[in-house]
Amino acid sequence: MTSDASTPPQRPSSWRRHPLLSAALALSLMATAYWTFVASDRYVSEARIIIQRSDLASGQSMDFSSLLSGSGGNRNDQLLMRDHMLSLDMLLKLEAQLQLRQHYSSHGDWLSRLWDAETPLEKFADHFQSRVSVELDEYAGVLSVKAQAFTPEMAQAIAATMVADGEDTMNTLARALAQEQVTFLEQQVSDLKERVQATRGAVLAYQNRKGLVSPEASAANVAAIVNRLEAQLAELQTRRNSLLGYLQPGSANVVELNLQIEAVQKQIASERARLTSPSGQTLNATVEEFQRLQLEAQFAQDVFNTALTALERGRVEATRTLKKVSVLQSASLPEYALQPRRAYNLLVFVLTVFVLAGVLQLLTAIVRDHQD
Repeated sequence: MTSDASTPPQRPSSWRRHPLLSAALALSLMATAYWTFVASDRYVSEARIIIQRSDLASGQSMDFSSLLSGSGGNRNDQLLMRDHMLSLDMLLKLEAQLQLRQHYSSHGDWLSRLWDAETPLEKFADHFQSRVSVELDEYAGVLSVKAQAFTPEMAQAIAATMVADGEDTMNTLARALAQEQVTFLEQQVSDLKERVQATRGAVLAYQNRKGLVSPEASAANVAAIVNRLEAQLAELQTRRNSLLGYLQPGSANVVELNLQIEAVQKQIASERARLTSPSGQTLNATVEEFQRLQLEAQFAQDVFNTALTALERGRVEATRTLKKVSVLQSASLPEYALQPRRAYNLLVFVLTVFVLAGVLQLLTAIVRDHQD
């Protein structure tokens, strides 16, 4: 017997009606399996350090901006050390001491490990920088060094080596700069010493040429002689005026006084000519030239003394530890794997996947509505 009733159409299953949400669910299940059973533990060792300057110059100036930031004026050093810790040089030193390639490529799951032990240096550096971090607390001026590895001992060794090598590098750079300054100051002192000797020789040669040990003293003596002669001239003129009150101008006493006055006046003119004259060959010109030479010699001596002081100070500073890395917390030996953050990573992944799937599903529905 044949049935006239038609067979009802089959409704598509829910996963076919919502493929994007189904794919999101499948990915979430795969992620759950990975983060729960597959993802390898990574241990994190942390060290906290500050950089202190022990050179004398650092304590003689104060930067207002450093007071506001609380960095103590060492921010440049901290940033320099952070860059060095993340550099290729640091990576090569760690590789030479700890064989990082071997460690990162022979441990861990297929997503977290270094896939090839012979990977190029640039890719190895990217992988290394994803496993270490150097963060600067701007306010406290503290560098936090964190290193991840698949064993606690390796994580601690990486962090400790980074701190030790960072301190050595900072001190090496500081000493190299100080030594360069010392070399420069030594050359300056040598040049200034020759300048001092030349200026002193010029003073001595000028004294010998003029036949005067101290032109200032000679000029003072001549000025004193002129003063005495002027006093004597005033006295003689007074006596002559008194004699003319009762004697004739031609009398012997008056004539004698006139001769003495004339002689004193000539002597005064002669002495004054030694001090000043339009020709310039006088004691005042000699004194001026001598003083100029003395000032040059004194200035050269002062500059030489300053350079010599700076040189001695630079030599002392060059032998000191100019930048000291003080360890607030030494590299820890982790007992619990902090990475990966399984629950957090899984939650973020699931939320992201379902949000994207929902958005795409909504866009697909809008497109279908417009097509209908």
